[in-house]
Amino acid sequence: MNILNSKFETPYHTAPFSKIKNEDYMPAFLKAIEKARAEIDAITSSTEVPTFENTIEALDFSGEELDRLSSIFFNLNSAETNDEIQKIAQEVSPLLSEFGNDITLNEDLFKRVKAVYDQKSNLDLTTEQQTLLDKKYKGFSRNGANLSEDKKTRLREIDKKLSKLKLQFGKNILAETNKYEMHLTNESDLAGLPEGAKEAAQQLAESKDKKGWLITLDYPSYIPFMTYADNRELRKKLAIAAGAKAFKGDELDNQDNVLQIAKLRHERANLLGYKTHAHFVLEERMAKTPETVENFLNELLEKAKPAAEKEFQDLEQFAKDLDGIDRLEKWDGSYYSEKLKQKLFSLDDEQLKPYFKLENVIDGVFTIAERLFDLKFEEIDTIDKYHEDVLTYKVTDNKGNLVSIFYADFFPRPGKRNGAWMTVYKPQYIKNGVNDRPHISNVCNFTKPTKSKPSLLTFNEVTTLFHEFGHGLHGMLANTTYPSLSGTSVFWDFVELPSQILENWCYEKEALELFATHYETGEVIPMELIEKIKASATFHEGMQTLRQISFGLLDMSWHGQDPTSITNVKVHELEAFQNTKLYPDVKENCMSTSFSHIFQGGYSSGYYSYKWAEVLDADAFEYFLEEGVFNKDVAEKFKDYVLSQGGTDDPMTLYKRFRGQEPKPDALLKRAGLIEK
Repeated sequence: MNILNSKFETPYHTAPFSKIKNEDYMPAFLKAIEKARAEIDAITSSTEVPTFENTIEALDFSGEELDRLSSIFFNLNSAETNDEIQKIAQEVSPLLSEFGNDITLNEDLFKRVKAVYDQKSNLDLTTEQQTLLDKKYKGFSRNGANLSEDKKTRLREIDKKLSKLKLQFGKNILAETNKYEMHLTNESDLAGLPEGAKEAAQQLAESKDKKGWLITLDYPSYIPFMTYADNRELRKKLAIAAGAKAFKGDELDNQDNVLQIAKLRHERANLLGYKTHAHFVLEERMAKTPETVENFLNELLEKAKPAAEKEFQDLEQFAKDLDGIDRLEKWDGSYYSEKLKQKLFSLDDEQLKPYFKLENVIDGVFTIAERLFDLKFEEIDTIDKYHEDVLTYKVTDNKGNLVSIFYADFFPRPGKRNGAWMTVYKPQYIKNGVNDRPHISNVCNFTKPTKSKPSLLTFNEVTTLFHEFGHGLHGMLANTTYPSLSGTSVFWDFVELPSQILENWCYEKEALELFATHYETGEVIPMELIEKIKASATFHEGMQTLRQISFGLLDMSWHGQDPTSITNVKVHELEAFQNTKLYPDVKENCMSTSFSHIFQGGYSSGYYSYKWAEVLDADAFEYFLEEGVFNKDVAEKFKDYVLSQGGTDDPMTLYKRFRGQEPKPDALLKRAGLIEK
């Protein structure tokens, strides 16, 4: 019996990671697809009149085993992969894509769904049921159910191809990241680097039986070097290596993958009757149209550009005065920004890191969740892990009821992609009167402990941990009936609200005093440092905003117009960056070839949503500031109207229930220092 095809007889029905073998996956997928297919057949072959229960509800609960298996497999492909898993992913993805098409292009199933949809005004449905019905109907119409047979065939071909291309794109980036090492044997080359970063580089070299120090493209290695290393030539070398990922014309090159993905997405959108991929995607977003997104980004650009240009000129002058640098390059940005920040605020990450020991920050974010939402986190060792670094927790409410299982995976390793993300191993839903609780995971890449020091986080890593935990809370506190509407299954430009709002607590004295204590002395972070953190929060905000806008515009340039005439990825990219450019271009570098968010993840036509959600989060947090950052009533409203609701209603409706009004951009612009307070 394949363990992946049976109900998990484990505590809380958690995934039995240690018992899963790679060879189990393929047969398990084939069996789970067969089982899901039988469940669909049961719906379509029913002789009963189509109803909400026997068609829409049955459809949402079908394929549970396949969904669970897919979650486990693809989460591990991101967090703990190997050549074998990547190979299986290449085989499985087209099968899943094909099966997905078999459902959305199933005429008998669509007829039943349409029959229910056509009589929706006569059905006595709850808001959640109406939302589910709309979503299921659109799931068919937006995926080709109304197409002619030849167009359906072409749609299947496109989807199959896209699933493979996206996987190949990510595989190439991981291989590029793992392949690159800058091996240093002269200690003077590390001048400027903090002791912790030097020690980590030395340990990394030791682990690979090399003398000296190793710097890699993993963020905990790359970022300290770019921020602190005095050797400009080595910073240049490292920056060019990072920017040239999958842009070298070799077997790991992604240029053709980018062009193919963009063009196939456009063709797919046209097949379905949409002008562009962005028109297709944004129909199911708060923004609704590419025009709204373009206007939103350009309005922000208008506000941010003068500030960004002024900041850049000041930085350029500072670098010139300090080191005689005539032209500021991309590999100078972080280095001189950090120096200028230290000068202006007498504040640097090395001063702050001793107050942000990873374990303390974890305790802090748990305490904040307890004070706001009455949650209790208890570390447990009774459930299986996929790697020894993973921490596992049981989350309960103030009555002791199980809320969620939570996995936390914080350190880089070769089988794990860069960055930070939240994911789900099992969603929440209510079935047969039982509220089945979710299994949620946060995955990050923070600096590992060394022989002499625990894992000490930069302030940026602290905000990253809070950000991902905000997504985590959105998953953990889910309280909906249907799995497809649960937790973070919301419009993409709404999904960042819970994550981004939680970052605000990192800047509040009341919150920092709960966890920011010196790892050696236990001293609470001094008030003056808190003041400096707050004062420096808007440092280079214009440049940061411009950077985010540039990524959003690049995304829209690939997806908001017809890309069929694009032949050169780099030339196209330079055009997209024209209005947001500050630094001189680096000919060896290209952003698109490693822009995983839009070419591998789910952010195509959606990168703007980070800034969009910042408008929401600044406006929402202003409510907390008015009433108190730990105000129970405001927290209760946020939990009831936002965190627990998932995608059961229109996000603007949910937001207005919480806030009493639509969000205004003023709170964000004020917080960013782009307009007067």
